[in-house]
Amino acid sequence: MKVLYLLNFAGKGGTERYVETLVRYLNGTHIEAFFAYNQDGPLVEKLKTLGVPCRRVEMRRRFDFRAARELASLCREWDIDLVHCQYLREHYTALLAKQYDPHIRVVYTHHILQSNNAVTRLSNRLLDKRQDMMLAVCTKGREQLIANGWSGDRVRVIFNAVDAAAWAGDPAESTLRSEIGVDKDRFVMLYAARFAEGKGHAPLIDAMALLKKRTTLPFTLALAGDGPMLEPTKQQVKELGLEDCVAFLGFRQDMKNLYKGADLCVCPSQQEALSFFLIEAMASGLPVVATDVGGNSDIVNGDAGDGLLVPYGDADAMAEAVRRMMEDKPFREQCRENALRAIQEKFEIHGWMDKILDAYRAALSR
Repeated sequence: MKVLYLLNFAGKGGTERYVETLVRYLNGTHIEAFFAYNQDGPLVEKLKTLGVPCRRVEMRRRFDFRAARELASLCREWDIDLVHCQYLREHYTALLAKQYDPHIRVVYTHHILQSNNAVTRLSNRLLDKRQDMMLAVCTKGREQLIANGWSGDRVRVIFNAVDAAAWAGDPAESTLRSEIGVDKDRFVMLYAARFAEGKGHAPLIDAMALLKKRTTLPFTLALAGDGPMLEPTKQQVKELGLEDCVAFLGFRQDMKNLYKGADLCVCPSQQEALSFFLIEAMASGLPVVATDVGGNSDIVNGDAGDGLLVPYGDADAMAEAVRRMMEDKPFREQCRENALRAIQEKFEIHGWMDKILDAYRAALSR
């Protein structure tokens, strides 16, 4: 089976990680992978290193018939069976390409929980008959796809997944604590995300200010990432007098090293589908405090018992949830053990591979 992964921007976010994971675990054994993109980025070099043929296809807009013809030509050149798209622009391009190459089948993964406007909902319904398979990475994602005009009978929920073995290891191997100048007795929280609107850095910092007043235990919040809101966040930390308990790590790729040096994963963002950050942290043995948005409730819930959910933007609730994790060690340990179990039961890579391949086969059989 030859699969062409199609992505508008080959950057360094969660969607790019999703595509890279598909290629790493499926290519060469279950499929033969190819990659096409519009805007160049780090993912291109990563996939080339893995031996994946890469080609640029300029996609200027959703209804880009020239791009659709170019994509169809590329599919014929590489003898592609299936195109797996990640966002609406390339999804439309692939669906339009079917009129130039009826042989190809199209799978679309829905990564962002966003309501479409009336015009887009209408175009979705018009193109729906060309759709072969849609994948939602969380339960609310499926609901959103149907609300956006797509047929529910071709939507499957397949949670993102991680290789538990890749995230196993001894916390003593981490350099995080020495890097930020704290000892093993200090409670360390980790949040890794781009500093941008909606990522929740401001209410998280407000929660740290409340937490500092409510607990006598020493703590540090380690923030990894870069982006336009980095300097405003640093200024907020300074204004609240939190320089002694907030550390800025910059953009990092050594995530396992960071997870292994932390005691808790916090995720205060306004919108999430199925967060790789959360499930990687859990696979590394961290309990979770996260906002009750998007797919976070598929990960953290009462049945799983692996962490706590709080409303987005509620600094008081975030502070109290973190304080409970800090001060109630038996509860924290129980959440940690449940997090590891949840990974094995719901977010494990090999079961995910089987579900993805089954979706591919279902699309090809249409």
